[in-house]
Amino acid sequence: MPEDVKIAPSILAANFLQLGDELDSIANADYVHYDVMDGHFVPNLSFGLDMLRQIAAAAPIPVDAHLMISNPDDYAVRYAQAGADMVTFHIEATPHAHRVLSGIKDCGSQAGVVLCPSTPISSLDAIIEDVDMVLLMSVNPGYGGQSFIDGTYRKLRQLADLCDERGVQPLIEVDGGVAAHNVEEVCAAGANVIVAGSSVFGAPNHGAAVEQLRELGRRGLARRS
Repeated sequence: MPEDVKIAPSILAANFLQLGDELDSIANADYVHYDVMDGHFVPNLSFGLDMLRQIAAAAPIPVDAHLMISNPDDYAVRYAQAGADMVTFHIEATPHAHRVLSGIKDCGSQAGVVLCPSTPISSLDAIIEDVDMVLLMSVNPGYGGQSFIDGTYRKLRQLADLCDERGVQPLIEVDGGVAAHNVEEVCAAGANVIVAGSSVFGAPNHGAAVEQLRELGRRGLARRS
């Protein structure tokens, strides 16, 4: 059982013209969630390696880089080398997940995989012992501000069962549509890392929003003990 709920504000929702101040405002969070979109695997473009290097050097907390790209075999190691403390990539994007995980870890970063809403938990069967994190998308990746897909609760419970069966405890992250109204249920179902975009950066006090999400998530975590 994880000790606490971790909050990972997504800088997709931050004010890019004041990014240094935005990073300072979430110093009480656990990760900076850094979304990389290539306009091919998902229908949008976002950040690249140069920006990651600057953010990793300036951020007061670790960086969690989520690669929504078609060729993680070519780029995952480069994001680890650029300063990401955690690199996750989509299992749908490569037949060589174990090799990509190993490459990330060889750089000294933690490594994880991401599942789209329609990808079954069974896809993790061969690699669950090798991941530091599993990220379940609770929206279809590519855009912020979408509504949470309720089927994620079932997938979280399935993932928790798989981890118990194998005797492993990777971090379980959920990304998309998670806010104060549902974070307790998300954590009760199995999550312990919460990606939050507008619910943090859209709040008047970013640090207070982080603490509210963490406290509500703890209630869900307590229901699992």
